[in-house]
Amino acid sequence: MSVSIDAGPASRVAPGIFATMGPLETHQEAPTAAWRRHLQEETDAAFLYRTFAELDPDQRHRELFRRMADVEERHAGVWRRLLAEHGIEVAAAGPSLRARLLAWAARRFGARSIMPIALREEGKAVRGYLALHRATPPGSAKEAALELAREEASHAQYLGDLEGMEGEPWHRTASGGFLRNVVYGFNDGLTANFGLVAGVIGASVPAHIVLVSGVAGMIADALSMGASGYLAAKSEREVYAHEIAMEKEEIRLMPDIEEEELAILYEAKGISPERARSMAKEVMSDPARALEEKVREELGIGEAHATPLREGWVTGLATAVGAFIPVAPFLFLDGAAAIWTSFTVSMISHFGVGAARSVFTGRGLIKSGLDMFAVGLGVAVVGYLIGDVAARWLTAG
Repeated sequence: MSVSIDAGPASRVAPGIFATMGPLETHQEAPTAAWRRHLQEETDAAFLYRTFAELDPDQRHRELFRRMADVEERHAGVWRRLLAEHGIEVAAAGPSLRARLLAWAARRFGARSIMPIALREEGKAVRGYLALHRATPPGSAKEAALELAREEASHAQYLGDLEGMEGEPWHRTASGGFLRNVVYGFNDGLTANFGLVAGVIGASVPAHIVLVSGVAGMIADALSMGASGYLAAKSEREVYAHEIAMEKEEIRLMPDIEEEELAILYEAKGISPERARSMAKEVMSDPARALEEKVREELGIGEAHATPLREGWVTGLATAVGAFIPVAPFLFLDGAAAIWTSFTVSMISHFGVGAARSVFTGRGLIKSGLDMFAVGLGVAVVGYLIGDVAARWLTAG
C-alpha cells in the first residue's frame, strides 16, 4: 500500500482559525483541559513515531515514520496556538510517562509489540477530528478539522497495513461471537452459584435448603446474564448503525481515501492493481452502491448477525447450565456425599472453563485452567466461611 504523508492545509493553519473549536470528543471537561490533553496526545504520537523510525530496519519505513512524526508535531502546534489564543501559553511539551514506557517497551521487545496501541490512538484521533468537523460551523476551521482527520487517517491506514489489517482501522465492530458467549456465560453461572451453594453449606442447613437456594440462584443469574446479553447485542446493533452512518459521511467527505481503500480490498482478493482501481472508481461513482460495498467489504455488516433475543437466550441458557453444576448432586445425594460431589464436579468444571477461555485470551491452556481452578477454590472457601460466620452470629443472637 502506498501511503502519502503530507503536511496538508491543516498543518499550515493560520493563527485564529480554530477560535471556535471545542474538544474533539463528547465529554464534560473544560475545552482548555481537552485542548491540553490533545496537545499531549499529539506530542506523544510524534515521540513514538520517532522511536519507530530509530528501530525499523527498513529505510522506507523509517522515512515514513519520520514524516508521520513531523505531521504529529505540526498538529501539536495547532493545539498550542489555540491555547495561546485563549491566553494560555504552553511551553514545548515533552512526552508523557506513558509514552516513555511504550518507547521503552518498543526498544526492548520491538516496535511491533506496541503498534496496536499506536493504531488504536490514531483511530481515536480520526473519529475525534471527524466529530469536530461535524460540530464546527462552516469556514476554514471546519475544513482544517477535516484535513487533520485525513492526515490521521493516512497514519492509521499505514499502521493498519503494517499490522496486516484490511479496511479502515478506526472502525470498531468486533463482536464476541456465539462460542464466546457460551463460554463466558457458563463461567459466570458456575462461579457465582458455586459461591452461593458453598455459603449455604457453610451455614449448616438441611440439604433441601441448599437445593432450593441453588436453584433460585441459578434462575436469578441466568435471567440477569440473559438480559445483559440481550442489551449487549442491542447496543452492538446500534454501533453498527453508527458505523454505517459514519462510513456514509466518510464517502462524502474523503472520497479519495475511500476509493484507495476499496481498490486495496479488491487487490487483496487477487485482482490486478489496474483493474482494482478501475472497479473502485466505478463503484465510488455511485454513492449508494459505494456505501453498500464499503459496509460489506470493510465492516462485515452485510452478513447475518445474531439478534438481541438470540444472544439473550444463548447467554442465559449457558449461564443456567453452568449454575446448575454445583446444584445437581443435591438432587440425587444427601449429606457429605452431595457436598463433596458438588465440590469435585465444580472444581473440575472450573478448570475446564478456564482452559476453554484460553482460546479467546491467548494464554496457555493449562495455566488458564489452573487460574480458574484457583478462582473456584477461593470462591468456595470465602462463601463457606461467610455462611459459617453468618450462621454462628444469627444463632448467638
